[in-house]
Amino acid sequence: MSHDFEVTGGNTAAAFTLKLHRGDGMTLIAMNWKKKRPPRDFVGFAIEYQEPDGDRFYALTNRLTFPGIKRTKANLSTLRSPIQKFRWVHFPRNAELPGPFTYRVTPVFMNSLGELSYGEAQTAQIELARETYAGKVNVTFTRGFVSSQAFVERYESAGPISTLLPAKADDGLSFQPTHPKADEALEWMGFEARSAILELLDEAIVDKHSKVYVVAYDLNEPEIVSRLLKLKKRLSIIIDDSGTHGPAHSAESVAAGQLGASPGAADVTRQHVGQLQHNKFIVVDGPKTKAAICGSTNFSWRGLYVQGNNALVVRGAKAIQPFLYAFDAYRNDDSPAVFGGTSASNWTDLGITGVDAKVAFSPHTSSNALLAKIAKDIETKTKSSLFYSLAFLYQTPGAMQDAIRSVMQDDDKFVYGISDKKVGGIEVQTPDGNVTPVFAAALGKNAPEPFHSEPKGGGGTRMHHKFVVIDFDRPTARVYLGSYNFSVTADTKNGENLVLIKDRRIATSYMIEALRIFDHYHFRVAQQAAKAAKEKLELAPAPSAAGEEPWWQPYYTDARRIRDRILFA
Repeated sequence: MSHDFEVTGGNTAAAFTLKLHRGDGMTLIAMNWKKKRPPRDFVGFAIEYQEPDGDRFYALTNRLTFPGIKRTKANLSTLRSPIQKFRWVHFPRNAELPGPFTYRVTPVFMNSLGELSYGEAQTAQIELARETYAGKVNVTFTRGFVSSQAFVERYESAGPISTLLPAKADDGLSFQPTHPKADEALEWMGFEARSAILELLDEAIVDKHSKVYVVAYDLNEPEIVSRLLKLKKRLSIIIDDSGTHGPAHSAESVAAGQLGASPGAADVTRQHVGQLQHNKFIVVDGPKTKAAICGSTNFSWRGLYVQGNNALVVRGAKAIQPFLYAFDAYRNDDSPAVFGGTSASNWTDLGITGVDAKVAFSPHTSSNALLAKIAKDIETKTKSSLFYSLAFLYQTPGAMQDAIRSVMQDDDKFVYGISDKKVGGIEVQTPDGNVTPVFAAALGKNAPEPFHSEPKGGGGTRMHHKFVVIDFDRPTARVYLGSYNFSVTADTKNGENLVLIKDRRIATSYMIEALRIFDHYHFRVAQQAAKAAKEKLELAPAPSAAGEEPWWQPYYTDARRIRDRILFA
């Protein structure tokens, strides 16, 4: 065990290596064959896990099976339908449990009769823990999986998505879910980010002498607004009034009216800075709780339950001071020229012991703008890997796109990225390394066997992250994250938050999130291709003829897949 967020299997008799990486609410499981290549009859890995203090192992499942096998619950187990990849991201059922999760990974082989046998297993333990750094920093994500087979099988059979989510944003404050599993479904969809936001507001409500400061772009989620109403005069809030947020019938205007009209009314400000007040942050300043939450997660139905988003919680008296100062600066004068001249627009250390983290707020002026500096960091200082999940990258030609293209052209660097739409000039490929896929649509009515059609969760962006991870595997690991869209507009016109964290544990969490989002939507691409070709997606059996290649062959011949196989394991 080299780090508590990275552990390795120690069975020297096993023919492969095992490495576990801690994510937030998830584990990256990575394997690599010790010898030059696996045997031809190797058909994948069986993966099992045991919960802390558990007395049994549970097998992970695979939606694919071997040709000619009728799907049953039994053969969905990776013991019968092994994973034909060298890495896998797993969501344990109870990831918040204290103590180590145990993973057991076993190589699976197939003879000429199609019979399976098993080799020597590797086992390793890793603690996932609820908080990334207890009492200091917590990285949280929404699940962002409305368009998934998991959602369909768990919830859509019990009721359509229209019984879970409002059809329009402006209906959000009055919408009441009628789905029979609504509570469970929304908790599953919102994942850790939803819990973190609601729990922080609950802490503020209990801490009777606390003050709460909120800056909101979208504001239409009733569980959040109902909590803000309970704060009354202890709340000060800035709500965006740009575009569709401005009219009197908008959810943002209705929420502002409710908050301002409540007994002991809250302090409510409407603004749009130079273009948008695009921030999404909450600060609690009280005797018992001093914490701030920021990131890409809007306080809305789509932000919590449909989109892929992140929310970062920081705790401590020093950590919240930059947010408090930015709030006052926005309220005092939100014009770009004035706000950009305040110290809030400069990098400010968050003062978190043991974690190198700082924050800056937009808009910036020409003298303290950050976009070009971030692009230069990416282009000239990326040494091993670059991971990104960037909504609206297609809308931001210039420094950011140029930097990504430059790194992608270096065959010694591993690049994985996803945007919500195709980006001109950045190649779209299957995920073999150095790729950016099209953000795939949900499967339609004629989904290929054995898959079901999936809901889209309404129109608009479903991948809403804005983060970049540089060199997660090195001491120089760092993450840029926030509401900031890495554009000139975000840099010099909008109200935004941007955080820079130099920490391997946190960089690894964001790297895993980038991988799981990427892989999820690449699988949508594979499903669409199978649908178009009227084919089934199936596992590859062991080769039965001399000219046939095993499933793992590309991972040893294609330069991109070789990097994929080696980097994580």
